[in-house]
Amino acid sequence: MMNLERYNRQIILPDFGISSQEKLLNSSVLVVGSGGLGCPALQILVSSGIGKIGIVDFDVVEIQNLHRQFLFDEKDIGFPKVIVAEKHLKNRNSETEIEIFNEKITTKNVIHLIENYDVIADCTDNFATRYLLNDACSLMKKPLVYASLFRDEGQVSVFNVEKEDQMTNYRDLFPVPPNQSEVPNCNEAGVLPTHSAVIGTFQANEVIKLLSGSAETLIHQLLIFNTKNYQSMKIKFNENQEKAGPKTIEEFQNFDYEEFCSLNKNDEINSFSELQSFLNHDKSILIDVREEDEQPKISAMKILELPFGTLEENLERLNGYTSICFVCVSGSRSQKAVKLLKSHFPDKEIKHFKSGIKSILQ
Repeated sequence: MMNLERYNRQIILPDFGISSQEKLLNSSVLVVGSGGLGCPALQILVSSGIGKIGIVDFDVVEIQNLHRQFLFDEKDIGFPKVIVAEKHLKNRNSETEIEIFNEKITTKNVIHLIENYDVIADCTDNFATRYLLNDACSLMKKPLVYASLFRDEGQVSVFNVEKEDQMTNYRDLFPVPPNQSEVPNCNEAGVLPTHSAVIGTFQANEVIKLLSGSAETLIHQLLIFNTKNYQSMKIKFNENQEKAGPKTIEEFQNFDYEEFCSLNKNDEINSFSELQSFLNHDKSILIDVREEDEQPKISAMKILELPFGTLEENLERLNGYTSICFVCVSGSRSQKAVKLLKSHFPDKEIKHFKSGIKSILQ
């Protein structure tokens, strides 16, 4: 039963009305990622009256999330994001069904996760997951609303919706992933809360327009919006019939997205126990490549603090080590440090701790 009073202000819009509200009520959206984009998108989608919303995220709330991820409070620090998000969203609108998945998107689980939802919203922050989610939605013919952030600039588009005899997706825009070191995520590049809120709002707006049947959605178009100078442009793009990517579910499930995005698994340490074993060698060291003012600090193990930008001028300090592991916030700077140092010390064992500082401090 539709609550006409709750949704009155959008129902009375001349081009919306009860029919559009009914479409939202009978629709479902899966939001992948509940961070800077996911938080505003989720709050708006729940408030608008979407019938069912799923949330996929495997992270926990951290203090550095709070300045832009408005679903979370200080008392939520340390708890799984999806559990906290579910609680706050149910308080906002008890009429929307919320389904949560406290897990990481992989080629093995993504088909099952997306198959029962009408629209998927990509609120992730890394290229491997973007390509994975795009390919899964393409194979399953699921509309995908994409958004991304880089400093003052944001992008939004709608994929896998047929229009003008074309069905475009992320690979039509970006056939080849950029070098991971060229486009850092928000943990490395920084982001204002206003910026993530604006682009997340644009993304939610595209979901609502798509579900309500608007003819003005960003299909075959990429919106680029700068929140600093308010410049914007829309780029039209076409389907590339020759684009790469898996063509069957079996090919998809065997596709290595980390390798495709140039993430060398041999350079990674993936667990705290593996890191401890690595550092047991006499001539091993853990190097923190964050900036000097970044918190929290590590004090429970042998560590050297060398901000990434100072590595090359401090190479002589590393001569005495045969095994070196880098760490940062999310694995981005530490991965760049591995590449840099290997060019200077090809005979040393050089790795990075993929999951970052938070996994050491837990």
